[in-house]
Amino acid sequence: MTNTQLPPSSAAANSPEGGMRPAAAPGPLAGTIIGLDIGGTKTHGVRFEDGATVADASAGSSNVQNVSREAAAVNLAELFAKIGGGQVSQVYAGAGGIDTDDDAAALAALIEPHVPGARIRVVHDSRLLLAAGRVSTGVAVIAGTGSAAWGKNAAGDEARAGGWGYLLGDEGSGYWLGREAVRHSLRRMNQGLPADQLTEALLESCGVDDPNWLIAMFHSPDTGRRFWAQQARLVVEGAAAGHAVSQQLLDQAGNDLAALAAQALRKLGIDGPVILGGGLGMNVAALQDAFRKYLAAAGITDVRVLDQEPVFGVLQLVAEDD
Repeated sequence: MTNTQLPPSSAAANSPEGGMRPAAAPGPLAGTIIGLDIGGTKTHGVRFEDGATVADASAGSSNVQNVSREAAAVNLAELFAKIGGGQVSQVYAGAGGIDTDDDAAALAALIEPHVPGARIRVVHDSRLLLAAGRVSTGVAVIAGTGSAAWGKNAAGDEARAGGWGYLLGDEGSGYWLGREAVRHSLRRMNQGLPADQLTEALLESCGVDDPNWLIAMFHSPDTGRRFWAQQARLVVEGAAAGHAVSQQLLDQAGNDLAALAAQALRKLGIDGPVILGGGLGMNVAALQDAFRKYLAAAGITDVRVLDQEPVFGVLQLVAEDD
């Protein structure tokens, strides 16, 4: 998995969200460490002092795969204003879409002005998820704005499945569910069928009164990946209310995510564990149930749902890398 590390350079509000963590033993966790989880919707940052959480805040996405470089810089500045920068020993950042050394270096360059002299490491965000699951081997599956699976075995071999971005993949993600809700609505329109529960909810959310408007909206620069990923909530709500197509979409999402996990496990030659995370993965029970069902059908039973924010996996990664 691609990562980058910037060596120390010569340049020289505490808003808890995840709760305070107990202090860790001295060693690689000594000093000030900042952990960043950079997703398609938000950037979650935590400041650790000698292993203890002292600041925890979020800002908008600073992932340049999803927002402009200018917007990413503004959101990072907002985040560091909340958690503090300055004298920091190291920053460990996980972000989606980190596929090359150039991707990682570009993000590290945006972080560096806020923490002059700090060691900066940028990795794919699925690495944070596995560590936050309190394991060092296994497969992490992200189901958020996008989707991806990444894993590692005891020999140190790594494997990835998916994570190709919304144009090529992201099956089972929030964006995929939002897009499928649009496709469902347009299909009914073409078939001359009236708007159903999901379509009516989608039209209301989008502020239009006819499914035909969804075509222009979907392709408009005024909407984007994050906007359509947010429409996934309509599928989740529809499924909970008994809407059959919404239930089928969540089931398919669980199937697709399970396929990503199984592919990575096969490549690594291991049976688990599988850690499911991301906004959808951690919060949508129907998706979790489908995910477990399809993995069980493949003989994979050690499946866990992440119970803390991925950014808290940073301390384990720092200790492992020392």
